[in-house]
Amino acid sequence: MGEMEPLECTEKYFDAWNRRDADAVLATFAADGTYCDPASGGRLRGEVLKGYMTGLWAAFPDLSFEIASKGLAGENLVAAQWIMRGTNTGSMMGLPPTGKPVTVSGADFIRIAGGKIHTVDGYFDSRAVPEQLGLQVLVQPKEIGPFTFGNAARGWVGKNVKPGAFSVTVLEARSTEEIHAVERQSQGIVGEMLAMSGFLGFVGVTVGNRLMTITAWESAKDPRQLLAGGGHADAMKAFFGTDLASGGFTSVWVPDRINARWVRCNSCHRMADYERSTGTCFCGMKLQDPLPYW
Repeated sequence: MGEMEPLECTEKYFDAWNRRDADAVLATFAADGTYCDPASGGRLRGEVLKGYMTGLWAAFPDLSFEIASKGLAGENLVAAQWIMRGTNTGSMMGLPPTGKPVTVSGADFIRIAGGKIHTVDGYFDSRAVPEQLGLQVLVQPKEIGPFTFGNAARGWVGKNVKPGAFSVTVLEARSTEEIHAVERQSQGIVGEMLAMSGFLGFVGVTVGNRLMTITAWESAKDPRQLLAGGGHADAMKAFFGTDLASGGFTSVWVPDRINARWVRCNSCHRMADYERSTGTCFCGMKLQDPLPYW
């Protein structure tokens, strides 16, 4: 076998990716083998790596790798240049599919010993996929002085109804890998909430290691639906078990006061209280719809 063993192992690894067979990919790794790329959030192994792969295939069901070149870059080290192609016909990061194709070039450095992969270090432009899908790419610091930065997402079912309650969930993750795991789990929970009675919308925020969701409901009783089962109930079991977060809390808040919604008239350019004016400006022109509450 000699020099061919690392190359053959590499071929099995990419063949498994192209078959979209997570178990076959994991079978090419040593027991403590790890995977890392610019989007993985750190070194992944075992079931966490499997979740990363299945999430990628869910977003791009036709994902494939074309190997442009491969060869030995050192003892037991394979360098493989590849072109990844796929069509975004599934949800990614909780977003609806765009239907757009992506083509990304990259390289993997795969260290192999005893016929098994010990490390995969992947390199590619992490901005390529979101930019090709028409998504924003934001570069910002994690922390500056007392300020911590992160990202946010908003979902809305289209009801312009005054909320009767807000449910708040806060978790403190223990690692970057756990942040990504919670974000993936939250996507499924939001999908379930979209079908729940009284659900109006949510805002999800990740800042540092803290993950927070604020969800608007028509009444304070509506959030109880989350306890009936599904993804939220599974997350609670993990939280009170040993698998999720270093701490956190949930709560339901009832509004004390929701002030007027102001709308600027397209004709006279003055602000008008939409509810008090019943949708008509002082100048007599009909006002545009007010901003939804959430």
